[in-house]
Amino acid sequence: QVQLEESGGGLVQAGGSLRLSCAASGRTFGSYVMAWFRQAPGKEREFVAAISGSGGSTYYADSVKGRFTISRDNAKNTVHLQMNSLKPEDMAVYYCAARQRLGPVTRTSYEYDYWGQGTQVTVSS
Repeated sequence: QVQLEESGGGLVQAGGSLRLSCAASGRTFGSYVMAWFRQAPGKEREFVAAISGSGGSTYYADSVKGRFTISRDNAKNTVHLQMNSLKPEDMAVYYCAARQRLGPVTRTSYEYDYWGQGTQVTVSS
């Protein structure tokens, strides 16, 4: 069983930055594909970014490409999401997800095995 705990959410003005962190349990963290998803009120959960186990490959939704950066520190079992130039449409609950089963990096939520409880990001205009 893998436990994920997000932190770093909060209130920021449009154009500002936030850094989300996700701390994971488990002795094989370096083998997990990790991802961030988000869900705004009344909308479906959507893919934001993902990173391979080694950190060598990253993937982003078109809506955040160039503004957000996903990274990981396998020695500390953590994954981060640096969010710059935030927009009101980025406001959502952000979830950290882990894919323990073998397979490629994926943007599909049901391909992930474990989820955190979420952290709220609020962007004021």
